[in-house]
Amino acid sequence: MKSADDRKLRAGVVGAGHMGQYHMLAYAELWDIELAAVVDVDRERAAKVAAPYDTRALVDHRDLIGVVDLASVAVPTEQHFQVTADLLEAGVGVLVEKPITPTLEEARDLFAIARRSGAVLHVGHVERFNGAVQELKKIVERPILIESRRLGPFAPRVQKDSVVMDLMIHDLDIVLGLVDSAPRRLTAMGSAVHSGASDIANVQIGFESGTIALITASRATEEKIRTLAVTQPDAYVVLDYSEQDIRIHRRAAQEYTLNRESIRYRRASFVEHVQVHKDNPLKLEILNLVRAVRRARAGERIVLAETEDLRSLAMALEIERMIRDGRCEAAYSNNPPWSAHSA
Repeated sequence: MKSADDRKLRAGVVGAGHMGQYHMLAYAELWDIELAAVVDVDRERAAKVAAPYDTRALVDHRDLIGVVDLASVAVPTEQHFQVTADLLEAGVGVLVEKPITPTLEEARDLFAIARRSGAVLHVGHVERFNGAVQELKKIVERPILIESRRLGPFAPRVQKDSVVMDLMIHDLDIVLGLVDSAPRRLTAMGSAVHSGASDIANVQIGFESGTIALITASRATEEKIRTLAVTQPDAYVVLDYSEQDIRIHRRAAQEYTLNRESIRYRRASFVEHVQVHKDNPLKLEILNLVRAVRRARAGERIVLAETEDLRSLAMALEIERMIRDGRCEAAYSNNPPWSAHSA
């Protein structure tokens, strides 16, 4: 006879749109998970996407209570708080898509509810589970310069969120995790192209250690680019998120040749191609939630990534404010908006 910990966990997905359908597919591929229900306020859409999975379609997320053990929340950002709070209060483990909420106060409240109820709360920072990012963390030691580019065409489904919350928050999360130093100076610029919010944003972050990060996000670019490059004293490391690929450029030798006509420079270097275990990052993210829910049900204390999640959201919100207010540059000393004390 199977114990409660060995039985299939029941999962639900709230939001049957673009991201919600990705979550449904990922759950359906896990042998020890039963996709028990799909929720969408549009009854017809819920029924349509639920049919191929032979699962029930619901129109109210509260109907998941007692039906599922864990759920993904992939509704518009302004609905994240209420949906996630209701599920957490009922003890349902939740993976809520980023940004967790539109405000830092609501995000703090959700983590407080999770701690009080003992439910697991994860935020959808899917790039943390990219195999190349996992390897990058082993390679980066003393970053001097970090250059991040996340560019792509406009998608009308995300026009309510700015490009900072839609795209750049991924890179803020990764960069803040790579640099073991406090950010002290920010410059930010952005402009609207296709929506009422910023569709292009460029940010420079100066860290206490001297590291500089340059982050560009665009949803007005007709080519999808997802890259991160790190300069450190002994190497130049280039990561491609989409390909889950890392290449390390190291200097081997250099020499100058002088004659009356010119100065010639020759540099020899070698490129190391890092072996990366490639898998679907969203599936790995959901597996991480499943493991945490199982541990919580077994009585283990679950450590939430609250500090990291709130820090990324707080900096994204500050960048949004700077762009909205036309405040291009800001310096911070004690207790900046993204510090542990503030967040």
